[in-house]
Amino acid sequence: MAGTSHGHTPAAWTGVIIAFIGFCVSGAFMVMANPLGFWAGMVIIAVGGVVGMAMRAAGLGQAKRSPQPKTGQLAHSES
Repeated sequence: MAGTSHGHTPAAWTGVIIAFIGFCVSGAFMVMANPLGFWAGMVIIAVGGVVGMAMRAAGLGQAKRSPQPKTGQLAHSES
């Protein structure tokens, strides 16, 4: 995965950071037995996904590449 820059985009980082904050909020309020705060954290998690997809649609995500042949599968010409 390191060779493909998997997830190293502003859209991915922003979406994951927002979702992580939502997990922290939900976890804290779950421990405090506060259902309203828990569900607020769950909404923040969903917002992180929406923001990440919106940023990807705006061109801040990873560009799609055309499939490349696997190494070792070179075309052989008949002589």
